[in-house]
Amino acid sequence: MDFNLTEEQKMIQAAARDFAQTELLPGVVERDELAKFPTEQVKKMAELGFLGMMVDPKYGGSGMDTVSYVLVMTEIAKVDASAAVIMSVNNSLVCAGLEKYCNEAQKQKYLVPLAKGDIIGAFCLSEPNAGSDATSQKTTAIDKGDYYLLNGTKNWITNGSSASTYIVMAQTHPEKGHKGINAFIVEKGWNGFEIGPKEKKMGIRGSDTHSLLFNDVKVPKENRIGEDGFGFHFAMAVLNGGRIGIASQALGIATGAYELALKYSHVRQSFGKEIFQHQAIAFKLADMATQIMAAKMLCLKAASEKDAGMDITQSGAMAKLFASQTAMDVTVEAVQIHGGNGYVSEYHVERMMRDAKITQIYEGTSEIQKIVISRSLTV
Repeated sequence: MDFNLTEEQKMIQAAARDFAQTELLPGVVERDELAKFPTEQVKKMAELGFLGMMVDPKYGGSGMDTVSYVLVMTEIAKVDASAAVIMSVNNSLVCAGLEKYCNEAQKQKYLVPLAKGDIIGAFCLSEPNAGSDATSQKTTAIDKGDYYLLNGTKNWITNGSSASTYIVMAQTHPEKGHKGINAFIVEKGWNGFEIGPKEKKMGIRGSDTHSLLFNDVKVPKENRIGEDGFGFHFAMAVLNGGRIGIASQALGIATGAYELALKYSHVRQSFGKEIFQHQAIAFKLADMATQIMAAKMLCLKAASEKDAGMDITQSGAMAKLFASQTAMDVTVEAVQIHGGNGYVSEYHVERMMRDAKITQIYEGTSEIQKIVISRSLTV
């Protein structure tokens, strides 16, 4: 694996870093406190091509590689993890799935505006009793001939109220188990489609998370993705790629917290010298930097394998597992290094610590990643 970035990748990374510092950093604390969706900032991400990064330009995307996506996600998450998850869902879960598995008519109608960032999308898999267990779908889609009748509830949906297009998993043939699940494209505003109250969250408070309720929603037959019963395969394939996005978000959170802690350690003095000169702090920083480097290598490995067309089931799960643990470890230590200042919002690290936790939960918990990894191991 070549660890050297191309000139184009460096330029994309620099553009993302500049955007994060100039557009996301001002107001990030206020957006967190008010749980305010970054509407204007998301529009500017769309203008930069960050909402359809890996989509072919003929469908309105930027046509970039996955390594570039990791670089941009990391820079965004270093400053605002809420903006990063909005971007991640639109790229990894929505656009990627539509481009790979939808027919041409579906791509023209839905993928093009999503990749351009004219609208944003949501991926609707989780349910009250079916989070990481995608086989236990209780939402039903009954075949009525030229349409499906959709009923059920989806929980913890990122972009829940801000999205215009929703990919919804539902069970059509319960007797077939996971082979009876289908994936559907659903539009906001359809009769019977209701968006529940916004969740009050510990972290990533700038992103909007909602429950979605479907009560006899008529979904046209042409809005089914793939053949009948393809939904479970679709969800698993999309989630494999989604793990790279979440791993990159976790890497960004960890990196941002580390950089703030390192900078603070060169300013804050204790017992007559900067605290980074005390071995207790120096060793913390060394451990943080080492974990971040290892997480970065795992993220880039998974991204490179995806670009090469390889199976990323194992590498994506490993990147997500390790990077999310790194995000928690590093942000906790960053708060500790800041001392009392780390506990107040103006120093950012307390927000980063709260944001870090969700990376261990969504796209499958850490325990689920270990199951995925263990099943991929061979003698």
